[in-house]
Amino acid sequence: MKKYSSLNEIKSLLESKALTLQDLLAYYFKQIEQHQHLNAFNEVFFDSATKQAETIQKKIDAGKAGKLAGMVIGIKDNICYTDHKVTASSKMLENFVAPYSATVVEKLLQEDAIIIGRLNCDEFAMGGSNETSYYGVVRNAADQSRVAGGSSGGSAAAVQADMCLAALGTDTGGSVRQPAAFCGCIGLKPTYGRISRYGVIAYASSFDQIGTITSSVTDAALLLEVLSGADHYDSTVSTQPVPAYQKDLNQPATPKKIAILKETIDNPALDDEIRNSIQNAIEHLREQGHQVTYASFDLLDYLVPAYYVLTTAEASSNLSRYSGVHFGYRNTDAKNLIDLYKTSRAEGFGEEVKRRIMLGTFVLSAGYYDAYYQKAQRVRKLIKSKIEELLSTHDILLSPVTPTPAFKIGENIQDPLQMYMADVYTVLASLTGVPAIALPLASNAQGLPLSIQLMAKHFNEQELLNLSYQFLKEA
Repeated sequence: MKKYSSLNEIKSLLESKALTLQDLLAYYFKQIEQHQHLNAFNEVFFDSATKQAETIQKKIDAGKAGKLAGMVIGIKDNICYTDHKVTASSKMLENFVAPYSATVVEKLLQEDAIIIGRLNCDEFAMGGSNETSYYGVVRNAADQSRVAGGSSGGSAAAVQADMCLAALGTDTGGSVRQPAAFCGCIGLKPTYGRISRYGVIAYASSFDQIGTITSSVTDAALLLEVLSGADHYDSTVSTQPVPAYQKDLNQPATPKKIAILKETIDNPALDDEIRNSIQNAIEHLREQGHQVTYASFDLLDYLVPAYYVLTTAEASSNLSRYSGVHFGYRNTDAKNLIDLYKTSRAEGFGEEVKRRIMLGTFVLSAGYYDAYYQKAQRVRKLIKSKIEELLSTHDILLSPVTPTPAFKIGENIQDPLQMYMADVYTVLASLTGVPAIALPLASNAQGLPLSIQLMAKHFNEQELLNLSYQFLKEA
């Protein structure tokens, strides 16, 4: 059992003087040392975190601390933090030091969170198992022979093993929700545009979204409240007002109309223990007074193909900047400019990143742009229309997060198609931009976490969080 399960618990201990931030930080440093074998952290910020703890403790003593005072948080290694390395877990950016901070980092610091380190991830956030990282695979604390999920595997494993209270990840096609499910944590992907992407190393810009991994819904709600909102550095971020997500969690429960996406549950690829745990969760929701019915979603087979055509196309464009000229890895033996481009990119990028760049370049090429990229855009629009139709008559959509529990390290890495199909349930929210959350349900016979996914209308995170809070509180 974890020593600290929520920020509320830590705050009460700090207020009663039973704990200091220095004590808390020492505890997490020790946890990180004891769990080094999980390979969750690419770097621990010992010096800057210690200085933060000293400064914030004085604020706490003076009664002037921010909303996140007491929260020790890790950030995925594709989020910039001034004067700290950020590498996207790639050789290409091995020694790159961020010249500025991401908007989300600025907001964390303004509210007195302590950033404890940068967390391992799949290279450039491309992967579903954290096996493509230049720094090696992240292991699942529930079974060290299994993956922690990806691409935010380090973020999930760090929260799972109590190495920090919470973590930031990025979710392009499920990269917060899938590892959260594999590690038994709560993974929230907000509506696309709810949180600024400024300062995040891009993978696929029309999909990328910062999300949170926590042990409690209250922490997820508070982080969303702090991180959301307009940002003049990001033209895609929403200017809609930000609700008091955490404060409104305790509103009286109202019955919801919940639609189970029938094809996701009836899918023969779905693990039986996951299906059974979801059926139990459905009965629990009904007992809570919610109206839970099945609804058809007949576009399931188109999700993964459309997602990978579009995201690889965007990745091909976004990663063209890593040429060995301005920053990043450079081959010093290149004889001319073309040779510099070729050798720097060939040596700096890993196999999966190169695979996706080539796929993206192919679908954007003159002979295939109409056949693949434009067709995938039309499919995306069709999927979005179908989901909006379902959400016009239902409050929440329900599905599995993953087809299976965490798989063995090395089991799927040699089969890209098998690895890509692990995203079949998570890419739906990414293609349509709706908010989604992964919630832990139980463990299977082998002790591996099992989870459920809930989705809501655009910018309706409050409803998603409230239902999650009531469901887990009463489960």
